[in-house]
Amino acid sequence: MQSPRGTKDIFPLQSKAWRETEQKMADAARSFGYGEIRIPIFEHTGVFARAIGEETDIVGKEMYTFVDRGGDSMTLRPEFTAGVIRAAAQHSILGQSPLHRFWYCGPLFRYERPQKGRFRQFHQFGAECIGADSPESDAEIILLARQCLIAAGINGFRLQINTLGNSESRAAYRARLSDFLQSVAERLSDESRRRMERNPLRVLDSKDERDREALVNAPSLTDFLDLESKVHFELVLKILDSQGIPYEIHSRLVRGLDYYSHTVFEFIGDSLGSQDALGGGGRYNNMFEYFGAKSAPAVGFSLGMERIMLTLEQQSPVLYSPERPDVSLIALGEESVNTVWKYADVLRAEGLSVITDVLGRSMKSLMKEADKFSIPVVLIVGENELAAGTVILRDMRNGGQRECPSNKIVAAIREIIG
Repeated sequence: MQSPRGTKDIFPLQSKAWRETEQKMADAARSFGYGEIRIPIFEHTGVFARAIGEETDIVGKEMYTFVDRGGDSMTLRPEFTAGVIRAAAQHSILGQSPLHRFWYCGPLFRYERPQKGRFRQFHQFGAECIGADSPESDAEIILLARQCLIAAGINGFRLQINTLGNSESRAAYRARLSDFLQSVAERLSDESRRRMERNPLRVLDSKDERDREALVNAPSLTDFLDLESKVHFELVLKILDSQGIPYEIHSRLVRGLDYYSHTVFEFIGDSLGSQDALGGGGRYNNMFEYFGAKSAPAVGFSLGMERIMLTLEQQSPVLYSPERPDVSLIALGEESVNTVWKYADVLRAEGLSVITDVLGRSMKSLMKEADKFSIPVVLIVGENELAAGTVILRDMRNGGQRECPSNKIVAAIREIIG
C-alpha cells in the first residue's frame, strides 16, 4: 500500500522542524494579541459553497465532498476562513465583543494536480481579524503575516498588494472586463475561456503566457474605483510606508476566492519557481451574511506551511536535525532495572528527555547508540551503584565519567548538558 497521491508522510526528523516553525509563528501571532481557534476538519458543504463561491475552482473542481451516514453532504475543509466565520456567526461572538483576533494552523484538502510545493493534503498557518472595517486592520494583518514569515526564518520574499474595491466598483469593472475578454477570447487558453464565463477576474491571475499576452491591454480595476475604495487603499499603503515595509502594487492580483473586497495581498518567495506564493489574504466584508448573520467586516491571511518548509530546506542544510534525548539510562543487571525506571521518572519530571533500553541490549551497544545520536549524558546503574545509592554519569562529549549520589543526579546532568 502506498500513501494517496498528493499526500506526504512527515517523520520525526522533519516534524521537529515543522513543530518549531509553527511555534515561532504562533508566538508571533500572540505578540499581536491573537488567540488560537480550532475548528472542525469537515463542515457542511454549504459552508464552503456559499462563502468561497460556486464559480471558483475550489468549489467547482477541488473539494473532497462526501455524503455521511445521515445523508448530509460534508466537505473536508479546503480553506480556513469560511469555517472560522461560520464558528463566529454560530456562536454570536461579535455580540460578546466588537473585535476578535484569531490564529490557526492545520491540514486542508483540495483535489489539485500535485507538484512541487502543492499537495492534496496540505497545511496552512493563518489569522483573521473580525469586526474591524478600518485600513488599520488591513495593515495589521499584513504586518502580522510578514512577521510570521520572518519568525519562521524565511529570507527573501516580496509583498504584492492590490485593491479590488467595494462591491459596486468591482461589479462595474467586471462588466467592462467581460466585454474585453470576449474581444480576445480566441487568444486565451482553454482554462481562461472557461473562467471568463464564470469568474472573469480569475483570468487576470493566469500564469499562461498566451493569456498574459492577450491581457496586455486589459482594462485596469484602478480606473473603476470609487472615492471610498481609493481612500481605503491609500490609507493602507500609508501605514505600510510609515512602517518602512516595501511593497509592489500589482494591478492583476485578484486572489482565487470570490469573497474578497478592498485590500488583497500575497507574499512571493524568491526560490520556489512557478509555485512562488508563500501565502496571502485580504479583506472580506460580506461572509457573515452567507450564514444568516448580521453583516460584519473581517480581514485575514493564510501561509502555506509546505512552501515555507521547502524554502527553509533550501536556506538551511541542517534544518532537519534528529530529536536528541538528553540522557540514556543503562541498567546493568536485572536488579537495577526498576531503579533505572524510577530515575527516568524523576528526570522526566524535571523536563529532561530520557530514553531507557527496551531491547535487552549490551552496554557496548547502548554506548554506541548514545554516541551515534549525540546523546550528551549516559547514566549507568550497576550492582555496586545500587548498593551505594549512586549512579555513574558519563559525559559523551569528552568521555569524562564520575560517580554521583542519586539525590543529586538532576543538578549533575544539567551541569554537563549546560
